[in-house]
Amino acid sequence: MTEPASPRRCNPVILNVHVNMFMYATCYLIQTNTLPYLSRNLGVDFVQFGYLLSTFGIIQLIGGPFYGRFGDIFGSRAALLLAFTSSALLYGILAVASTIPLLFVSQIPSIFMHSMHGGQMVITDLSSEAERADALGKLWLSYGLGSVVGPIVGGYITKNFSEQTAALAACLGSILSVIFVFTFVPKTTKKEELVQTKAPDQQSSKCSVFSITKLCSLLSAPGVLLLLTAKAFSGVPFGIFQNMFPVVAMDTFKLAADGNGYILSYIGILTMLSQGFGVGFLTKRFSDYTLIKGCFFIFIWSYLLMSFAVTVLQVCLVTAPIIIGVAIINVVTSSSMTKAVTEADTGAILGVSMMVDSLTRAISPTIGGFLLANIGFYSFGYLGCGSCVIVSVVAFFKLRD
Repeated sequence: MTEPASPRRCNPVILNVHVNMFMYATCYLIQTNTLPYLSRNLGVDFVQFGYLLSTFGIIQLIGGPFYGRFGDIFGSRAALLLAFTSSALLYGILAVASTIPLLFVSQIPSIFMHSMHGGQMVITDLSSEAERADALGKLWLSYGLGSVVGPIVGGYITKNFSEQTAALAACLGSILSVIFVFTFVPKTTKKEELVQTKAPDQQSSKCSVFSITKLCSLLSAPGVLLLLTAKAFSGVPFGIFQNMFPVVAMDTFKLAADGNGYILSYIGILTMLSQGFGVGFLTKRFSDYTLIKGCFFIFIWSYLLMSFAVTVLQVCLVTAPIIIGVAIINVVTSSSMTKAVTEADTGAILGVSMMVDSLTRAISPTIGGFLLANIGFYSFGYLGCGSCVIVSVVAFFKLRD
């Protein structure tokens, strides 16, 4: 077990988690950039591609909350090993996929593919409440670096070799992360007194991993439901854009795999800078709820402008405030929710938070595929604008410091 320490110090466990989050993001974005082209080669249309992405989200939605409880009970190392092993299985099956049904089968291991969640559990255990938002933001900085590298690597491999080779590279990267975790991450990173306290109850009943009652009780913690609602309404419109843009780039803007990779890298750079540096700067000057309300106000106008974007450059410009705002909301809401529960339950509440991300990934592709096939790309902006207007009104009256 590792004693809690400030993430600002050169803690080898924290350093290893950051390296693994970089690896995870790189491999995941290799797969994300490759999947549209592999799917099209197998005859997948817009709607089917939406179903494929929704399948991924639904499966992750099922596993997310229980993964958090698994980490609280069995420790950080076991949780991270489970997550990276699941990633390797998904990418490995994708590398040999030759039919549409096999594409859907490849998504099954994603039920425990929650590496970022596992990394957040470690950072939460090893950080103080005052430093937590900034520490979690720095973790997203490492993820953002991978988000920049992944699409470029994926685009290069796809262009010069094949889609299956790119998926295989992601699989090998995940196996490397399994080795890193097993070698450098201790069994648990929670405080000694918490480990001793939970020994007679939680560890004596492994079935508590699947305790629905426990997960529901976390939702009654102060402010949790409001924070989850804000996260969901910021995530769905952006999820539609993010999941469907590879298809839009391919068919509407006629970009090749490497060009699409550059756009995804641009999104990754903005996310990385916002979460790595912007969160720490802003949380020292504004309250969490003030930041959330401000982000939604900016979203309204950015989504409205997106509806009128007709070039790739225009899309990149109008989505910049959205990308930055969503990045800030994701970190701020996660940090606030871990402060609302006991330290023994931080993994579980992060699982509930990640469940919202999974729900977003589940419904966004299906909605996006329908809108793209029947209305067009501009409908993404109108939907985002309308939903953010509603949330802004509710937030003005309900979100109080």
